[in-house]
Amino acid sequence: MVIGISERGRGRPVVNKVTWQRAGRVTEPGRYMFRYGWLTITAEDLAIWQQFPEASFTLVSLPSSPDAPEEFHLGAFEIPAHPSSPSIDTH
Repeated sequence: MVIGISERGRGRPVVNKVTWQRAGRVTEPGRYMFRYGWLTITAEDLAIWQQFPEASFTLVSLPSSPDAPEEFHLGAFEIPAHPSSPSIDTH
């Protein structure tokens, strides 16, 4: 089940995605407190971000008890078609 999906407007779901920057550019796999709850980041997730720093992942919810903070992991990722690149000074 994809979390970060909320009904907004005309009943269309909105899928929350997270970039490496929004995740704090973490450098180690682990479980981190994120704005939505706990986010587990794997070594494989980090490898994608290291190769494609502008990739964004879909947040996926994990089952949890009603009293517990929400738990998430990263799902499918998307790589921008035209990633921004640092400007090159040719002077």
